[in-house]
Amino acid sequence: MENQAHQEPEQKNFLQSTTAKMIMVGMLTLVLLIPLFFVQDLITERSQRQKEVVAETTSKWGESVYFYGPILKIPYKDPITLQFENAYFFPEELNNKTNTEIKAPLQRSIYKSNVFTTKMQFTGTYNTPAFFKRNIPNENVFWDKTSIVIRTTNLKSVNDEVKIKFGATNFTFEPIHNNQKNDSVEALETNFINYNDIKNNRFTMTIIYNGSKRISMIPIGKTTSASMSSNWSSPNFNGSFIPNDKKITDKGFDATWKILHFNRPFAQENFEILPELSKYAFSVDFITPVDEYQQNERASKYGFLVIGLTFLIFFLIQSISKINIHIFQYTMIGVALIMFYTLLISITEHSSFTFAYTIAGSAVVALISLYSVSILKDKKFPLFIGVSLSVLYTFIFVIIQLEDYALLVGSIGLFLILASVMYFSRKIEWHK
Repeated sequence: MENQAHQEPEQKNFLQSTTAKMIMVGMLTLVLLIPLFFVQDLITERSQRQKEVVAETTSKWGESVYFYGPILKIPYKDPITLQFENAYFFPEELNNKTNTEIKAPLQRSIYKSNVFTTKMQFTGTYNTPAFFKRNIPNENVFWDKTSIVIRTTNLKSVNDEVKIKFGATNFTFEPIHNNQKNDSVEALETNFINYNDIKNNRFTMTIIYNGSKRISMIPIGKTTSASMSSNWSSPNFNGSFIPNDKKITDKGFDATWKILHFNRPFAQENFEILPELSKYAFSVDFITPVDEYQQNERASKYGFLVIGLTFLIFFLIQSISKINIHIFQYTMIGVALIMFYTLLISITEHSSFTFAYTIAGSAVVALISLYSVSILKDKKFPLFIGVSLSVLYTFIFVIIQLEDYALLVGSIGLFLILASVMYFSRKIEWHK
């Protein structure tokens, strides 16, 4: 009896200590990153598949539109080398009016492609070519073999015959195919025209394309005035020149450009070769700002945060209430959190991201809340867990939707979460 009276209290096993439990939960969190990485790979794979299908679909309808012209081409004989060359003259005035209509998306399987039809109308004038500036005598110029040249892409999706009209006379363009496989730009050129038949006349021209993704134009006029209107509400203005004026609404956009010859670094007259000017184009991209796969990818990047904070909530409840939660139960909760992302991507492919996020989030929150009832043997803790997870998923959804303020809102949210953890953990005896 005396020995029993003086017997020391039984020492707690290290594996039952708070430190050991923290280590095991931390290791489990790291282990769960492995299936999370697999989910991210799945999202990348599905996104790549979408891009391949969209590229194949749009290639049949029509690809990006690039337009460079119309250009006056006049052959001449160099008085020094006696070689036959071509001189290219850009318009003195070039006016463009483009109307682009986004069509109903083309769909193949579960993937959709945004496509458009664009009507581009041009008017303008040419000045009399000044060959004398290059000391080329008039008799060396073949005025009767003048032609008009256009450089463009997407020829297979041009909807109608392309003509240019000077005064009352129409001239039809014919394709000059490019044999260089790495160059998608091809040429259209009229038959020979006698320059005297077109001088001092304004030209008008219309070209209609089926296209997708982008429209780009080169401002080759000494004064180039362009306008574009469309029913697309998310344009992205790119290239060397931004619009002088633009209006974007939910129903579409209108934009105008005015570009003068001293705004861009190339001449109005080019002898011997036609220069490559694609880097001086102004363009409009018809893009979806953030597609469903990008949103899924952004959501998955917060997976570590969701798993870590959820485990932290359960760990704090376990430490405060003295309820023992087995590592297997933590594992089941972690697997349920991973399932959120597979549900999200699979539902998104057949509906909107918002709908998929709501369904997947509600399902996972309900599953974990009901499971925690059997673990914690109390209704107040599962209710707290359900509310906490709902707030966490809502917080992440808001960050995903934001663009300019995502970092600010995320930083403030994480600060508040840290403050809450510090407050609820202040009385836990960590040395046990």
